[in-house]
Amino acid sequence: MPDVVVVGAGPVGETAAGRCADGGLSVAIVEAELVGGECSYWGCIPSKTLIRPGDVIAAARRVPGAAEAVTGSIDATAAFAQRDYMTSGWRDDGQLPWLEGKGIELVRGHGRLTGERTVEVALSGGGSRALVAERAVVIAVGTGALIPPIDGLAGAKPWTNREITAATSVPPRLLVLGGGAIGAEMAQAFARLGSRVTVIEGLPRLLAHEEPFAGDEVRAAFEAEGITVITDAKVVAARRDVAVAVTLADGREIQGDELLVAVGRTPRTGDIGLDTVGLGDLAGHYLTVDDRLRVAGAGGEWLYAVGDANGRALFTHMGKYQARICGDVICGKAARDVADSGVVPRVTFTDPQVCAVGLTAAQAAEGGVRVRVISVATGGVAGAYVEGNGISGTSALVIDEQHRVVIGATFTGPGIQELLHSATVAIAGRVTLEDLWHAVPAFPTVSEVWLLLLEAYGL
Repeated sequence: MPDVVVVGAGPVGETAAGRCADGGLSVAIVEAELVGGECSYWGCIPSKTLIRPGDVIAAARRVPGAAEAVTGSIDATAAFAQRDYMTSGWRDDGQLPWLEGKGIELVRGHGRLTGERTVEVALSGGGSRALVAERAVVIAVGTGALIPPIDGLAGAKPWTNREITAATSVPPRLLVLGGGAIGAEMAQAFARLGSRVTVIEGLPRLLAHEEPFAGDEVRAAFEAEGITVITDAKVVAARRDVAVAVTLADGREIQGDELLVAVGRTPRTGDIGLDTVGLGDLAGHYLTVDDRLRVAGAGGEWLYAVGDANGRALFTHMGKYQARICGDVICGKAARDVADSGVVPRVTFTDPQVCAVGLTAAQAAEGGVRVRVISVATGGVAGAYVEGNGISGTSALVIDEQHRVVIGATFTGPGIQELLHSATVAIAGRVTLEDLWHAVPAFPTVSEVWLLLLEAYGL
């Protein structure tokens, strides 16, 4: 019998399994699809690969001398071929040596709890197998795309993140329902690959959970590239004939050739046997965990949930962070999750990118924190001018005035994702503004926006 059974072999499940194995425990990991999970095959890796060609061309067009070399259009076929390479043609052979090297047993099939520390696997090749964990079971089943109950939507055969990241051709007209990170990223990527794109968002702005200026800047960039953006719009019906059409609450009908639905995620906890351990009311819902990632209500300290399955922070990097903590706890170490309470870094890979960590000003105010917000132009430093002409965007800090520390940061601009980790370190470490003043940014880099921000604060 293994010490630990992990259900789900995406990046988060793999990390939990590896951490336990490194701690000297025997581990079995259960996977019904591909080892590597959603992120590797239908999420971060293929989506960013499809985004990359457009970003490179846009960056070149900002640089005199390089701009003149951009004389054609993006080769979508080549872009799809690179995506196929990055996903290994949706084969997971390359993932297996890592598991084998850690001594982790892979069991292919669908795993369901059948009692305390027991997982029954419906094997992919037929038959079943019972796995009994000596120490712990870790749920790492992730999420799937949410299809809202809109009249006719399911019958309209919409795309989700899976279909669009695995697309083999560029639809002439693409409708995108949802202006969050997935919808915005894929809207721009496919517009640059050749689609005429319309984004429909129910809230007043794109990227509604970020600082207001971020969504406004992304919208302006989209519209400058010919992407139609419709906000404050409720879709009430959808249908597919030869084409696909959605009807808005105001009576407008919008047609396209494909429809991407990117309005949210839903946990894959509906068929994992929660009823057998007294948690049947949580089937299909996020699993509540404590700061040691133990599932509430399971009894004892044997059931854990990491990554999207617990709903704390739906990002691969945060799930892997949780998985490392979970593995340490199972191995008997004193570890706990402290980052999910307000130090979550996130990047939306549009152009301009939106890179944020910690709290927005509104979230901080809701929490009763006395804050001051400082913002400067991302393109206002020499390093940005070196990158090319027309570099724009905003860099902003949310400062806790009582403790004089940064509790939130947002950076927008092209290709500035690497600015984010310095802000993450500052927030996680609660570095005071006075100490940040002595963290000197190199010249000429875009990181000099930190100097501008601190000067704007008055240091």
